[in-house]
Amino acid sequence: MNRLLVVRHGQTEWNLAGRIQGSTDIDLDVVGVAQAAEAAPELAAYEPNRIISSDLRRAVETARPIAELTGIEIQLDKRLRERAYGPWEGLTQREIAEQFPEEHRRWRAQEPLQHPEIETWGELHRRTSEAVRDIIESEVEGTTIVVCHGGSARQIVGGVLGFDEASASSLSGMDNAHWAELRRMRSGKWRLFGYNLGVPAPHTIGRSPLAKGQQATR
Repeated sequence: MNRLLVVRHGQTEWNLAGRIQGSTDIDLDVVGVAQAAEAAPELAAYEPNRIISSDLRRAVETARPIAELTGIEIQLDKRLRERAYGPWEGLTQREIAEQFPEEHRRWRAQEPLQHPEIETWGELHRRTSEAVRDIIESEVEGTTIVVCHGGSARQIVGGVLGFDEASASSLSGMDNAHWAELRRMRSGKWRLFGYNLGVPAPHTIGRSPLAKGQQATR
């Protein structure tokens, strides 16, 4: 394999509301379905040989239009799931701050979370790295599309480039139905050729409620 496209799923109602999704299995909303349909021809134009998706519905529903255009069967891998956030799932940042003040402070300060039910970045990095290693070391040639989630996508891209989990976490979360393109060089090393690529205009990047909530204000 010499090219990898890492795609974040389309929008869900929880994305729009700024709620943490994690491992909760949620469908795309009407906008997310449209985003997936809009992105599919662009992704199909890469002429993929494989489509591998997280087994959560929002990822599978994003992968399906690509599969229909290319005639490729979707392979599922639960190791591509989003980071598990335990009791935070379904909550907004404000609700997390109210119910888990110390952990929220640590989260905002980018310190390791200590809640036993919340997956660490290291744990996420290890399981996504295992999945991607199996993908890129396979004998299947050409281009593979991986459809996953905001947090897992960052760790996948960082892992392919040789980043540790902390460095991978410094990447911005991709917008819904956007993707990263990585290519293997003749040297065997992988390089990033594009990040947060998508159909909408570049000035619309980073406008989701969650993305806005994580950015510094003036």
